[in-house]
Amino acid sequence: MTLGLPTAFRAILGLGLLLGFAALGQGLVTLLRLPFPGSVVGLLLLLAALSLRWVRLDWVDVAADGLTSLLGLLFVPAAVGVVDYLGAWRQWPGWLLVMAAGVLIGGAAAGLLASRLGGDELQRLEEEA
Repeated sequence: MTLGLPTAFRAILGLGLLLGFAALGQGLVTLLRLPFPGSVVGLLLLLAALSLRWVRLDWVDVAADGLTSLLGLLFVPAAVGVVDYLGAWRQWPGWLLVMAAGVLIGGAAAGLLASRLGGDELQRLEEEA
């Protein structure tokens, strides 16, 4: 349906869908007073809509790829904040170890989950290449 549209239009439509799901998630969190970030709830709703085929992947793929390509830029403010507080971290080495362990455990869990959920798809893509 959207494959015949120019890439710029597909990106704008996909971004609108992504923002719509983010707003829907935020609205549900506010309305139901859920203890979760609205953007996370919105992404879960988008995942459900994609799984149920209410939303087609080609409707959001261009916008999602564009946002993913900018992801590194979003970490710059966090990195600057970390560098600003390096002196404070010297006073709390225990907290630094706890945070580093949390990052490593979280990254490992996310990697295992992604490989379990997308392992068959990844294998199929490798066979096609």
